Amino acid sequence: MELIVSSAIGFMTAAAVYLILQKRTFPIVVGLTLLSYAVNIFLFSSGRLVVNQPPIITGAESYTDPLPQALVLTAIVISFGMTALIVVLAIRGFLETATDTADLPEDEWDDETETRS
Repeated sequence: MELIVSSAIGFMTAAAVYLILQKRTFPIVVGLTLLSYAVNIFLFSSGRLVVNQPPIITGAESYTDPLPQALVLTAIVISFGMTALIVVLAIRGFLETATDTADLPEDEWDDETETRS
């Protein structure tokens, strides 16, 4: 079970890094979302995967650690807000530049000073 979860986290992280390094904004947004999913699964699996156990200590002999569950819930809210912000920034960049690439077009760069004109 641990091998499957760890390889899924590794695959999702590798795919997310590949998508973040793309030139267009939509794959970047998808890559950031996929990376947040990988982090959520990593946080959840860090508390040991236990099935059919209570998440709170109530006199039980074995229990599931509730801290990773709380961290994942917090991370989901933060990643949703971050994704919404990134989408708004991508839309704003598209409306201002009429292109959805993440870098500036070459005609907007000054050749001598390498600053935006």
